[in-house]
Amino acid sequence: MDILKSLGHPEEIFNLFKFKMGGCRAVMPKLDYHAVCIFYLVLRALDTVEDDMTIPLDKKVPMLNDFHTFLYQDEWCFTESQEKDRQVLEDFPTQISLEFRNLAQEYRDVISDICHRMGVGMAEFLEKKVGSMKEWDQYCHYVAGLVGIGLSRLFSASQLEDPEVGRDTELANSMGLFLQKTNIIRDYLEDTQEGRAFWPQEAWSQFAGRLEDLAQPEKLESALSCLNLLVTDALRHVPDVIAYLSRLRNQSVFNFCAIPQVMAIATLSTCYNNPMVFQGVVKIRKGQAVTLMMEATNMSAVQTIISQYSQEILHKVSLTDPSREKTLHILAVIREKSALSQSSLRSRTHHLSPMYLSAAMVLAALSWQYLSTTAAQAQGTSDMQRP
Repeated sequence: MDILKSLGHPEEIFNLFKFKMGGCRAVMPKLDYHAVCIFYLVLRALDTVEDDMTIPLDKKVPMLNDFHTFLYQDEWCFTESQEKDRQVLEDFPTQISLEFRNLAQEYRDVISDICHRMGVGMAEFLEKKVGSMKEWDQYCHYVAGLVGIGLSRLFSASQLEDPEVGRDTELANSMGLFLQKTNIIRDYLEDTQEGRAFWPQEAWSQFAGRLEDLAQPEKLESALSCLNLLVTDALRHVPDVIAYLSRLRNQSVFNFCAIPQVMAIATLSTCYNNPMVFQGVVKIRKGQAVTLMMEATNMSAVQTIISQYSQEILHKVSLTDPSREKTLHILAVIREKSALSQSSLRSRTHHLSPMYLSAAMVLAALSWQYLSTTAAQAQGTSDMQRP
């Protein structure tokens, strides 16, 4: 039960209730922007081709390289996919490419260009492993950095944001790399169990003979050293994230961009030096996620959140960790970039008495039970009223 995981965090309990009772509408992006939706669907279709292991390489590589041309073909579709998202390929001519061709020229140019570059990059890494740290950056650029660049160009083309947001591809790329590296780090066990390898060999080969060996209990110390090295590498993108978000002026665009970034740094803090990365799924609490969504609506709040989780990581840095000096350095840079005052940090600290906490938890549990019962009764009534 989500609420039980947040019992030690009363502010999360409050936000869970607020979110459940409609607070999500206040923080979720209101980007009623057709081009962004089409952009997402095009890339989802492309990603579905890449992920489908039943498509032979001699067929998949040309598909990825040429995928951007399918946007201009009236009838192209693919009905042989076995992926769960195969509908985007089956309905491609009626739901995606047709809508794409109805977009304004400036939007079509952005989407087609990003689709082309991403497809070529995906095809390249189908036939080679992620070896060096530089190749890790390159792979993450193809699958996520280009998404950040494309979205930024769409924001500027629509005049939701200044032209500089779309022109500065370095900052936009870092937005994508930070999210992608976080996902790759977190998903170590799931990926290795399914035969996928996205941790760079340059990193893991310092600590193990094979990537999957890091999951062995006797390799835990080496595994944590490798994990911390990769978290440190991901953190170097945070200063760019701060710079990018600081430029945004449209509230919906800001929410759309900021919420995934604060989720990512919270996830990295949870992953850092955490043996569970090699034993199961590491996730932040749902109450924690909702709280982040509701708070990350302005730059000051985002800086506070980034500072908070950077401080959490700092407290976990071991004296014997091989990446210790690099980790401390990037955390110091982040602290400087976030320019957070001590008074702002104190404003997020809740000094609550044990009696208040106990009362709040009991009240929260009773309220949650009431809301759940009411919702179930309402659903039952609705079901009985259906013909």
